[in-house]
Amino acid sequence: MENEEAQAQVDIWKYVLGFTEMAVVQCAIELGIADVLESQDGRPMTLAELSSTLSCSPSILYRIMRFLIRRKIFKEISIDQESTGYVQSPLSRLLMRKGDNSMAAFVLLESSPVMLAPWHGLSARALANGASAFTAAHGEDVWRYAAENPAHSKLIDDAMACHARVAMSAIIENYVDVFKGIGSLVDVGGGDGTSLGILVNKCPWIRGINFDLPHVVSTAQNWDGVEHIGGDMFKKIPKADAAFLMWVLHDWGDDECINILKKCKEAIPRDTGKVIIAEAVINEKEENRYKDVSLALDMVMMAHTDKGKERTWKEWANVLTAAGFYRYTVKHIQAVQSIIEAYP
Repeated sequence: MENEEAQAQVDIWKYVLGFTEMAVVQCAIELGIADVLESQDGRPMTLAELSSTLSCSPSILYRIMRFLIRRKIFKEISIDQESTGYVQSPLSRLLMRKGDNSMAAFVLLESSPVMLAPWHGLSARALANGASAFTAAHGEDVWRYAAENPAHSKLIDDAMACHARVAMSAIIENYVDVFKGIGSLVDVGGGDGTSLGILVNKCPWIRGINFDLPHVVSTAQNWDGVEHIGGDMFKKIPKADAAFLMWVLHDWGDDECINILKKCKEAIPRDTGKVIIAEAVINEKEENRYKDVSLALDMVMMAHTDKGKERTWKEWANVLTAAGFYRYTVKHIQAVQSIIEAYP
């Protein structure tokens, strides 16, 4: 019992200091620690070398690196009998500002003051069961706020592009067959077009239509084989052989999801079309490596949206059926998202 109580004391301190880890990781990204270490091609850097390159205090940098090494984000190895140096780890490589698998932009978004503020109002929202914590903190929902604040909109676009690179790599590697036979694909809520750009590069038979709000596509980058179209997914979606939605429906409540899916159904051929959905599917009875992430994302949806949530398979089935899709399948891949195929 004493050991359990002692462990409980340790665990509660971890919860109390939970935001510390994200804040220090944000600091590491902004300093560019991972980028500098990566440039050494595996050669360890001493504290003096790293602090000189980053132009920061050796004593403060030492304490930051000590914490991050303890969290297994960076590694410290022996150079000789008298000195040690820092090197990258698989985890720290995800913190580089550039790179196909970088998650840095996502960390910078979620650790920004705008996105942190709603967490402080989450308990009030739970008690009042009213407006979202984000709306309570900022006076408007996350989408209107982004439309009126270009800097925050850029943070969101960069984070979604960062996520798209990681997710599309997993989808293409594990389930590229889902896109076979598709001549044109509309990515609903596709952001800056990163997802479609990656997909069309790997599947050049696809003509991509990147569809998002006008202020989003107005700053989208150019991709070969991808056309950008601005509009409102609640009103009309461009015609295509298939529609693709990745991390869009979890932002909305069931009624909004049904509306979006009905618009997707109108945009695709009745006999040969399909809707491809890349979203988390929570299995409450089984454990897997992504379950903790899915449940944490559900908390993010609670803090940052009015009605958004991560769904169980039963909840997805209810939404799909209500939207008029009576045939659908789910494929679990090596990613946070699963792939749902829905047919009209």
